[in-house]
Amino acid sequence: MRLNSPQINIITKACLKASRSLIRDFGEIENLQVATKAPGDFVTSADQRTEKILINELQKAHPDYGIITEESGIINENNNKNRWIIDPIDGTLNFLNGVPQFAISIAYEENNEILCGIILNPITNEMFCAEKGNGAYLNNSRIRVSKKKNVKDSLLVTGGPKQTSNIKKQIFSEYIEITNKSSSVRKSGSAALDMAYVACGRFDGYWQRELNYWDIAAGIIILKEAGGFVEFFEEDDSSPIKKNILATNSNIHEELSNLIKKKILSKNN
Repeated sequence: MRLNSPQINIITKACLKASRSLIRDFGEIENLQVATKAPGDFVTSADQRTEKILINELQKAHPDYGIITEESGIINENNNKNRWIIDPIDGTLNFLNGVPQFAISIAYEENNEILCGIILNPITNEMFCAEKGNGAYLNNSRIRVSKKKNVKDSLLVTGGPKQTSNIKKQIFSEYIEITNKSSSVRKSGSAALDMAYVACGRFDGYWQRELNYWDIAAGIIILKEAGGFVEFFEEDDSSPIKKNILATNSNIHEELSNLIKKKILSKNN
Protein backbone atom coordinates (compact mmCIF):
# COMPACT_ATOMS: atom_id res chain seq x y z
CA MET A 1 0.00 0.00 0.00
CA ARG A 2 1.43 3.40 -0.98
CA LEU A 3 -0.85 5.61 1.10
CA ASN A 4 0.81 7.23 4.08
CA SER A 5 -1.27 10.15 5.33
CA PRO A 6 -1.78 10.29 9.11
CA GLN A 7 -5.52 9.75 8.64
CA ILE A 8 -5.21 6.64 6.47
CA ASN A 9 -2.74 5.15 8.95
CA ILE A 10 -5.14 5.81 11.83
CA ILE A 11 -8.04 4.22 9.92
CA THR A 12 -5.94 1.20 8.95
CA LYS A 13 -4.91 0.55 12.53
CA ALA A 14 -8.51 0.88 13.76
CA CYS A 15 -9.89 -1.44 11.06
CA LEU A 16 -7.31 -4.15 11.66
CA LYS A 17 -7.88 -4.10 15.42
CA ALA A 18 -11.67 -4.26 15.04
CA SER A 19 -11.44 -6.99 12.40
CA ARG A 20 -9.82 -9.45 14.83
CA SER A 21 -12.84 -9.22 17.12
CA LEU A 22 -15.23 -9.43 14.18
CA ILE A 23 -13.60 -12.59 12.83
CA ARG A 24 -14.10 -14.25 16.23
CA ASP A 25 -17.73 -13.11 16.31
CA PHE A 26 -18.32 -14.47 12.80
CA GLY A 27 -17.19 -17.87 14.03
CA GLU A 28 -19.72 -17.74 16.88
CA ILE A 29 -22.77 -16.27 15.14
CA GLU A 30 -25.24 -18.53 16.94
CA ASN A 31 -24.15 -17.10 20.30
CA LEU A 32 -24.55 -13.44 19.37
CA GLN A 33 -27.28 -11.31 20.90
CA VAL A 34 -29.46 -9.81 18.19
CA ALA A 35 -31.93 -6.94 18.45
CA THR A 36 -34.27 -5.51 15.81
CA LYS A 37 -34.12 -1.78 15.09
CA ALA A 38 -36.88 -1.94 12.47
CA PRO A 39 -38.39 -4.70 10.35
CA GLY A 40 -35.51 -6.35 8.50
CA ASP A 41 -32.96 -4.07 10.21
CA PHE A 42 -30.84 -5.87 12.78
CA VAL A 43 -28.13 -4.81 15.18
CA THR A 44 -25.92 -7.39 16.86
CA SER A 45 -23.62 -7.28 19.84
CA ALA A 46 -20.87 -7.60 17.21
CA ASP A 47 -21.98 -4.28 15.61
CA GLN A 48 -21.77 -2.57 18.96
CA ARG A 49 -18.47 -4.18 19.95
CA THR A 50 -16.86 -3.38 16.60
CA GLU A 51 -18.08 0.21 16.70
CA LYS A 52 -16.71 0.67 20.23
CA ILE A 53 -13.25 -0.54 19.16
CA LEU A 54 -13.26 1.76 16.14
CA ILE A 55 -14.37 4.81 18.11
CA ASN A 56 -11.79 4.16 20.86
CA GLU A 57 -8.96 3.87 18.33
CA LEU A 58 -10.00 6.97 16.39
CA GLN A 59 -10.47 9.03 19.54
CA LYS A 60 -7.04 8.03 20.81
CA ALA A 61 -5.58 9.80 17.81
CA HIS A 62 -8.00 12.75 17.66
CA PRO A 63 -10.37 13.04 20.62
CA ASP A 64 -11.81 16.29 19.26
CA TYR A 65 -12.79 15.03 15.79
CA GLY A 66 -16.44 14.58 14.99
CA ILE A 67 -17.76 11.06 14.35
CA ILE A 68 -20.84 9.97 12.41
CA THR A 69 -21.61 6.33 13.06
CA GLU A 70 -24.50 3.98 12.41
CA GLU A 71 -25.15 2.78 15.94
CA SER A 72 -24.16 5.74 18.17
CA GLY A 73 -25.19 8.61 15.91
CA ILE A 74 -23.10 11.80 16.02
CA ILE A 75 -20.20 12.32 18.44
CA ASN A 76 -18.56 15.76 18.90
CA GLU A 77 -21.20 17.24 16.63
CA ASN A 78 -19.79 20.76 17.03
CA ASN A 79 -16.73 19.74 15.00
CA ASN A 80 -17.92 19.85 11.40
CA LYS A 81 -14.45 20.44 10.00
CA ASN A 82 -12.87 17.05 10.78
CA ARG A 83 -15.08 13.95 10.88
CA TRP A 84 -14.82 10.18 10.75
CA ILE A 85 -17.72 8.37 9.04
CA ILE A 86 -18.12 4.81 10.39
CA ASP A 87 -20.15 1.74 9.50
CA PRO A 88 -18.96 -1.03 11.84
CA ILE A 89 -20.60 -3.83 9.82
CA ASP A 90 -21.98 -2.97 6.42
CA GLY A 91 -24.00 -6.05 5.52
CA THR A 92 -25.26 -7.07 8.95
CA LEU A 93 -27.87 -9.48 7.56
CA ASN A 94 -25.18 -11.31 5.58
CA PHE A 95 -23.06 -11.46 8.72
CA LEU A 96 -25.97 -12.88 10.74
CA ASN A 97 -26.55 -15.63 8.20
CA GLY A 98 -22.94 -16.69 7.89
CA VAL A 99 -22.46 -15.09 4.47
CA PRO A 100 -18.91 -13.65 4.28
CA GLN A 101 -20.00 -10.57 2.33
CA PHE A 102 -19.77 -7.71 4.83
CA ALA A 103 -17.25 -5.03 5.68
CA ILE A 104 -15.95 -2.43 8.08
CA SER A 105 -16.15 0.97 6.40
CA ILE A 106 -14.47 4.19 7.56
CA ALA A 107 -13.97 7.52 5.77
CA TYR A 108 -12.27 10.73 6.83
CA GLU A 109 -13.98 13.98 5.88
CA GLU A 110 -12.48 17.48 6.10
CA ASN A 111 -14.54 20.60 5.44
CA ASN A 112 -17.31 18.41 3.96
CA GLU A 113 -14.94 16.70 1.52
CA ILE A 114 -14.02 13.02 1.82
CA LEU A 115 -10.22 12.76 1.70
CA CYS A 116 -9.59 9.08 2.38
CA GLY A 117 -11.36 5.85 3.22
CA ILE A 118 -11.03 2.13 3.84
CA ILE A 119 -13.41 -0.77 3.26
CA LEU A 120 -12.22 -4.02 4.85
CA ASN A 121 -13.76 -7.46 4.48
CA PRO A 122 -12.15 -9.25 7.44
CA ILE A 123 -13.11 -12.73 6.22
CA THR A 124 -11.58 -12.48 2.74
CA ASN A 125 -8.80 -10.22 4.05
CA GLU A 126 -9.45 -7.70 1.29
CA MET A 127 -8.73 -4.09 2.20
CA PHE A 128 -9.80 -1.44 -0.30
CA CYS A 129 -8.36 1.99 0.41
CA ALA A 130 -7.88 5.37 -1.23
CA GLU A 131 -6.59 8.84 -0.60
CA LYS A 132 -7.47 11.94 -2.60
CA GLY A 133 -4.93 12.36 -5.38
CA ASN A 134 -3.01 9.18 -4.57
CA GLY A 135 -5.12 6.47 -6.19
CA ALA A 136 -7.04 3.45 -4.93
CA TYR A 137 -5.66 0.11 -3.81
CA LEU A 138 -6.76 -3.43 -3.00
CA ASN A 139 -4.26 -4.60 -0.42
CA ASN A 140 -0.95 -3.66 -2.11
CA SER A 141 -2.16 -3.49 -5.71
CA ARG A 142 -3.40 -0.43 -7.55
CA ILE A 143 -6.97 -0.81 -8.82
CA ARG A 144 -8.91 0.72 -11.70
CA VAL A 145 -12.50 0.54 -12.85
CA SER A 146 -13.51 -1.63 -15.80
CA LYS A 147 -13.41 -0.47 -19.42
CA LYS A 148 -16.91 -1.56 -20.46
CA LYS A 149 -18.50 1.03 -22.73
CA ASN A 150 -22.15 -0.04 -22.94
CA VAL A 151 -24.82 -0.91 -20.38
CA LYS A 152 -25.88 -3.93 -22.45
CA ASP A 153 -22.45 -5.52 -21.90
CA SER A 154 -22.18 -4.52 -18.24
CA LEU A 155 -22.53 -6.51 -15.03
CA LEU A 156 -24.29 -4.25 -12.54
CA VAL A 157 -25.09 -4.49 -8.84
CA THR A 158 -27.79 -2.93 -6.67
CA GLY A 159 -29.61 -3.30 -3.38
CA GLY A 160 -33.28 -3.99 -2.84
CA PRO A 161 -35.75 -1.91 -0.81
CA LYS A 162 -35.95 -2.09 2.95
CA GLN A 163 -39.05 -3.68 4.41
CA THR A 164 -40.10 -0.22 5.64
CA SER A 165 -39.65 1.42 2.21
CA ASN A 166 -42.55 3.40 0.75
CA ILE A 167 -41.19 3.18 -2.80
CA LYS A 168 -40.86 -0.58 -3.29
CA LYS A 169 -42.87 -0.52 -6.51
CA GLN A 170 -40.61 2.16 -7.98
CA ILE A 171 -37.43 0.30 -6.96
CA PHE A 172 -38.61 -3.00 -8.45
CA SER A 173 -39.73 -1.27 -11.65
CA GLU A 174 -36.31 0.34 -11.96
CA TYR A 175 -34.63 -3.01 -11.32
CA ILE A 176 -36.61 -4.73 -14.09
CA GLU A 177 -35.91 -1.93 -16.57
CA ILE A 178 -32.15 -1.93 -15.95
CA THR A 179 -31.91 -5.73 -15.83
CA ASN A 180 -33.51 -5.92 -19.26
CA LYS A 181 -31.02 -3.37 -20.65
CA SER A 182 -27.83 -4.81 -19.07
CA SER A 183 -25.88 -8.07 -19.18
CA SER A 184 -27.13 -8.89 -15.67
CA VAL A 185 -27.72 -7.37 -12.22
CA ARG A 186 -26.49 -8.79 -8.92
CA LYS A 187 -27.50 -8.04 -5.32
CA SER A 188 -24.81 -8.64 -2.70
CA GLY A 189 -26.18 -7.11 0.50
CA SER A 190 -23.29 -4.71 1.22
CA ALA A 191 -23.29 -1.22 -0.30
CA ALA A 192 -19.69 -0.60 0.75
CA LEU A 193 -18.42 -3.74 -0.99
CA ASP A 194 -20.59 -3.06 -4.03
CA MET A 195 -18.81 0.27 -4.52
CA ALA A 196 -15.41 -1.29 -3.85
CA TYR A 197 -16.13 -3.97 -6.44
CA VAL A 198 -16.99 -1.33 -9.04
CA ALA A 199 -13.71 0.38 -8.15
CA CYS A 200 -11.67 -2.76 -8.89
CA GLY A 201 -13.61 -3.75 -12.01
CA ARG A 202 -15.59 -6.73 -10.69
CA PHE A 203 -18.80 -4.80 -11.39
CA ASP A 204 -19.26 -2.06 -13.97
CA GLY A 205 -21.88 0.00 -12.15
CA TYR A 206 -23.92 0.26 -8.97
CA TRP A 207 -27.10 2.11 -8.09
CA GLN A 208 -29.26 2.11 -4.99
CA ARG A 209 -31.90 4.17 -3.23
CA GLU A 210 -32.52 4.99 0.45
CA LEU A 211 -28.93 4.69 1.65
CA ASN A 212 -27.25 6.33 4.61
CA TYR A 213 -24.05 8.37 4.43
CA TRP A 214 -22.03 5.80 6.40
CA ASP A 215 -22.95 3.11 3.86
CA ILE A 216 -21.14 4.85 1.01
CA ALA A 217 -18.71 7.51 2.34
CA ALA A 218 -15.57 5.36 2.04
CA GLY A 219 -16.79 3.88 -1.22
CA ILE A 220 -17.10 7.33 -2.80
CA ILE A 221 -13.41 8.22 -2.45
CA ILE A 222 -12.25 4.70 -3.37
CA LEU A 223 -14.33 4.66 -6.54
CA LYS A 224 -13.34 8.18 -7.61
CA GLU A 225 -9.65 7.44 -7.11
CA ALA A 226 -10.03 4.26 -9.18
CA GLY A 227 -11.33 6.32 -12.11
CA GLY A 228 -15.06 5.95 -11.49
CA PHE A 229 -17.86 8.49 -11.38
CA VAL A 230 -20.37 9.08 -8.59
CA GLU A 231 -23.70 10.88 -8.91
CA PHE A 232 -26.61 11.38 -6.53
CA PHE A 233 -30.04 11.28 -8.09
CA GLU A 234 -32.75 12.78 -5.93
CA GLU A 235 -36.28 13.66 -6.96
CA ASP A 236 -35.70 16.86 -4.95
CA ASP A 237 -32.24 18.14 -5.94
CA SER A 238 -32.45 20.92 -3.35
CA SER A 239 -32.46 18.42 -0.47
CA PRO A 240 -29.18 18.47 1.53
CA ILE A 241 -29.65 14.77 2.38
CA LYS A 242 -28.52 12.53 -0.48
CA LYS A 243 -29.71 8.94 -0.27
CA ASN A 244 -29.84 7.71 -3.88
CA ILE A 245 -26.55 6.94 -5.58
CA LEU A 246 -25.25 5.93 -8.99
CA ALA A 247 -21.61 4.85 -9.19
CA THR A 248 -20.02 3.57 -12.40
CA ASN A 249 -16.82 3.01 -14.35
CA SER A 250 -17.47 6.42 -15.99
CA ASN A 251 -17.85 4.96 -19.52
CA ILE A 252 -21.42 3.74 -18.97
CA HIS A 253 -22.42 6.51 -16.59
CA GLU A 254 -24.39 8.75 -18.92
CA GLU A 255 -26.34 5.83 -20.40
CA LEU A 256 -27.20 4.32 -17.02
CA SER A 257 -27.99 7.72 -15.53
CA ASN A 258 -30.42 8.42 -18.38
CA LEU A 259 -32.19 5.10 -17.76
CA ILE A 260 -32.73 5.99 -14.10
CA LYS A 261 -33.82 9.55 -14.85
CA LYS A 262 -36.23 8.23 -17.48
CA LYS A 263 -37.88 6.06 -14.79
CA ILE A 264 -38.07 9.05 -12.43
CA LEU A 265 -39.77 11.15 -15.12
CA SER A 266 -42.25 8.40 -16.00
CA LYS A 267 -43.15 8.04 -12.31
CA ASN A 268 -43.80 11.75 -11.97
CA ASN A 269 -45.91 12.05 -15.14
